Amino acid sequence: MTPGTPSSTGESRRAVAAELILVLSVSLGYSAAWSVVDLIGKMAAGVALSAQSTSLNPEAAAGRPGLDLAFQLVRIVFGAAPAFLALYLLRRAGRLDPMGWRARRIRFDIGWGLGLAAGIGAPGLALYEASRAIGLNTTVVPEALPMAWWTVPVLLLSAAQNAFLEEVVVVGYLMDRLAEISWTLPVAVAASALFRGSYHLYQGFGGFLGNVVMGVVFSLFFARFKRVTPLIVAHTILDAAAFLGYLFLHGRLAGLGI
Repeated sequence: MTPGTPSSTGESRRAVAAELILVLSVSLGYSAAWSVVDLIGKMAAGVALSAQSTSLNPEAAAGRPGLDLAFQLVRIVFGAAPAFLALYLLRRAGRLDPMGWRARRIRFDIGWGLGLAAGIGAPGLALYEASRAIGLNTTVVPEALPMAWWTVPVLLLSAAQNAFLEEVVVVGYLMDRLAEISWTLPVAVAASALFRGSYHLYQGFGGFLGNVVMGVVFSLFFARFKRVTPLIVAHTILDAAAFLGYLFLHGRLAGLGI
């Protein structure tokens, strides 16, 4: 069964649209709404966005590393749950392999993942620095965890969880379902990219724009190859590089603002 055709269960367009709203609401829709409110609050604070900071992996239990680890793991495990829900609903609707996981193409997935990460990483960093310099973005603190034996593994797991959730829900699931209710490819790509940007608004307008561009590239890639794994690989690399780069280089590369 191909996207854009009626499902084997006879789902109506209205039912698919309702499912879309519910899945997005319990996953990244909440983050999008929270980000909009958070950005409004930051802009109304009377302080330039560049003078404010945003922490991506905050400490959850100061001075209690064991409890902090437990909180971090709970966040990661349950943070991935909406992606599994989306996959389950697609399978129930007759989409047996909408994201290309049955065909094992390890070299393709890793190669394209590395290429996408390289192509997006440097321009994204440049855009972040430019938007922060002109006061349109907050100073992003990629990690604020205590230094412990579990810090690096947790940051890597967090990067993988972010990538799995976002690429499965915002690209694989959303693009498939929008095609089923007859949205054209350009409109679906725009919707996916703008949604991705919306839940990054808490970082500022640079974070929004950078993620919109990333969303366009990733959605077009998925439309062409029908594989989400390279996107997960690329996203994991980007987040892991940011988290670990900040952890080990913070204060040493002042020119990059980290």
